[in-house]
Amino acid sequence: MLYSIHVTRILVFVLISLASNLIHASHRTKNISYISASSTVKADPERHLLDVYAPNRKPQTPLPVVVFIHGGNWDSGSKNIYWFIGRRLAKQGFIAVIINYRLSPNVMVPAMANDCAHAVQWTSQHIGEYGGDPNRIYVMGHSAGGGLAALLATENELFTGIGMAKNPVKGAILDDPAGINMYDYLLKMEYPDDKKYLAPFGKDPAGWKAASPLFKVRAGLPPMLLYTGERTYPSIISGTKAFHEKLQSVGVKTQYRELPGKKHVPMVTQLFWKRNIIYRDLLALVNGKL
Repeated sequence: MLYSIHVTRILVFVLISLASNLIHASHRTKNISYISASSTVKADPERHLLDVYAPNRKPQTPLPVVVFIHGGNWDSGSKNIYWFIGRRLAKQGFIAVIINYRLSPNVMVPAMANDCAHAVQWTSQHIGEYGGDPNRIYVMGHSAGGGLAALLATENELFTGIGMAKNPVKGAILDDPAGINMYDYLLKMEYPDDKKYLAPFGKDPAGWKAASPLFKVRAGLPPMLLYTGERTYPSIISGTKAFHEKLQSVGVKTQYRELPGKKHVPMVTQLFWKRNIIYRDLLALVNGKL
């Protein structure tokens, strides 16, 4: 028992020390509203906010940008939980944008994706003020956030519909993404509590398909990095593999990795560590070495 307490104290000390190093390497500008006054969307004082993380040292040239979208089953989650991803990305030479978006049951997935598109639009317009390159914006997400990031990468109408000339997303990093193929998932209704997903996805099968990135795959999409945990939910593994195969079939550059032994939550908590494989692949992608 004493040994266990001692080890726990050491681990806590190490984590606090690591966190301190991350904080001193970057600075955060928090709670920026990303809905403009001219938007037809009414700004939510909590859910339409984002934080920007930038290295303390001013870059000589604009840095690549990663917009991170949190998970939470489409009905929970907050940007405030994922500060460590913002700090870690900033320390590795990125400008990180960690966002909130509206949640179920107040809105459904199309409105969530629209929120995320507005956040990317804000990033494209303002990230230069923080040292970022508006021409190198990547989207990244875990779980439900991974599915939303996939929609941003595959659905140009999300951006043209809010007045942008084109989709600014240059690549997507999908970490154990949920919702890649909600059409087949909801048709089957295999599990006792699957009806809860009718709140974010609705009751119309046509809507399920419209909100599923698998059915939006076509030639010319940006490159994508896909990851699942070996011990995550079966639907996430099958959906991600099918997405990868379909992307490959039309010539989109894509890489898929199944990480040994990982469950769903550890797939995102692993991003605390600098040498995580996802960060290494991201650096390769941005540097054109994928």
